[in-house]
Amino acid sequence: MGNLASRSFDPSTDLLDLKGKVAIVTGGNTGIGLATVRHLARAGAKVYLAARNESRATGAIAQLEHEGVEEGRVVWLKLDLSDPRDAKKSAEEFLKRENRLDILVNNAGLLQEPYTVGPDGVTSLSTVNYISPYVFTRTSLPLLQQTAKEPNSDVRIVNLTSIAHKFVPSSVKFDDVEDFNTTFSRTIYPSMIRYGHSKLMIIVWTKTLQRRLNADASAPITVTSVHPGGVDSFSHKLPFARLFKFLIGLAIAQPDVGAYNSAFAAAGKRIADDKKTYRGVYLESQPTGRVAAPNPVALNEELGEQLWKTTEAFLERIGV
Repeated sequence: MGNLASRSFDPSTDLLDLKGKVAIVTGGNTGIGLATVRHLARAGAKVYLAARNESRATGAIAQLEHEGVEEGRVVWLKLDLSDPRDAKKSAEEFLKRENRLDILVNNAGLLQEPYTVGPDGVTSLSTVNYISPYVFTRTSLPLLQQTAKEPNSDVRIVNLTSIAHKFVPSSVKFDDVEDFNTTFSRTIYPSMIRYGHSKLMIIVWTKTLQRRLNADASAPITVTSVHPGGVDSFSHKLPFARLFKFLIGLAIAQPDVGAYNSAFAAAGKRIADDKKTYRGVYLESQPTGRVAAPNPVALNEELGEQLWKTTEAFLERIGV
């Protein structure tokens, strides 16, 4: 089903020509992130593969070059999302290297992990999945806006989320930073709801960021949140990997296909032809690039402004 649902999209024909364009894909050394890097590099972009581990990143780049991606087209950018300060440093390092940024794909994130509150008083899940991408984007924004002021620009920010955000209760609030640490202990599956909560914050932030960016018509930027769909990033770890890859592939997509929604949001021709329709939207993957209704909570503009205010207050407190 994952493969069949995406046959209406072909990255070799449905992406813009990205020659001369610069992109960043976070978490680009494996899975959907690596596949997104591949699609954008094949379309001609210079792609910064942002990842924490240098050896894994350079291994991924070597793999891409072995597949025929031009040498030097993909470069490593050190990025550690576990600390917002490091996320800021990474973006600042990028700003020293380039004078344009056309595409930012915030792909990296944690799936589910034990409930742990870090030294700044926020859970690791909320930090990695929301706060650090927020900081990385905020730090990169002046260059994105500068690029967007060029004639015929098509600057895009793509934030990966998950359909799991739809399971978060409507009572969710973001009045203070403790609301980022909600345990959801009274739900049936607390760890999945916590994950969905971090991904709901991504959608609420995406919509708020788009509204704020719309205020500057001289620097048009399209911001979308994307659910990639079910993706096989694990069958290679199983016994009888080849057999399981085949069986799993009947139900969900391989990473290359799983990245179609990210690639569509980052560089799809359809968005270029109708930018207004796609600004601030949430996309699901069946078929690729389908505008979908998020959790109704995400449409609450007051909640979005409160999330923004609480996030900024937190970052000010920790000196970011």
